[in-house]
Amino acid sequence: MANPFKALFRAVQGGSVDSDSSLRPARPNVPPSSAPQPQPIATPPQLRASSALQQFVRSLDTDRDLRLLDLGGANAANIQFMTSLGTRLYSEDFFATLEDCFGDGDYYENQRDPARIDSFLIQTFSEQRGPFDGALVWDCLQFLRPSLLEKTIDHLHRILEPGAHMLAYFYADDRAQTIPQFQFRIHDEKSLVMERRGEMPPGQGFSNRNIERLFEDFASTKFFLSRDNIREVLVRR
Repeated sequence: MANPFKALFRAVQGGSVDSDSSLRPARPNVPPSSAPQPQPIATPPQLRASSALQQFVRSLDTDRDLRLLDLGGANAANIQFMTSLGTRLYSEDFFATLEDCFGDGDYYENQRDPARIDSFLIQTFSEQRGPFDGALVWDCLQFLRPSLLEKTIDHLHRILEPGAHMLAYFYADDRAQTIPQFQFRIHDEKSLVMERRGEMPPGQGFSNRNIERLFEDFASTKFFLSRDNIREVLVRR
């Protein structure tokens, strides 16, 4: 399968950044693949109430010096909101790292390569930056093959403090051939802005039972269902 992310990454390139540092320079544009690419879908940003986000925020002990991980890449809204709570936010552009490690050729087939997997995990989960008191995973996990997904979950389990929460999103139709991919910006404690960046095939189907098995080594998994086919999942380490 050809790389499904190529058409989207040119607009969202970026590196790892924390709330006290500046962004790295943008990566050079990647030459377009010769394979047909999905087109970004232009839809207005959606303001969405989020019970899971509200519970995530309320789980934070802001009397402590907290370290949070945001896998959606650095954006001003998330940094401003989380730092206003007195926390330190580390932003990692998960999708850009996927592009770097697996984007040349068959995207999903490349996720079988042990060397590529090791490079991706090292770049995404730097040893010196954990442990974390919470993680904003957003919809990142939907675009990983099972072997890479399991290793990614193992690393998240390792870098999170016991009792820390992780917020993730999954498309509700686990039989869909393509699913939307979003950028998430926190609006306030109870709501966020979801901006649709395009559609692409998922790495696998995610039924509720599959998600529960995925996080079976965590203390708890709580689902928040809505009318828009988006499942919010709050996982406690």
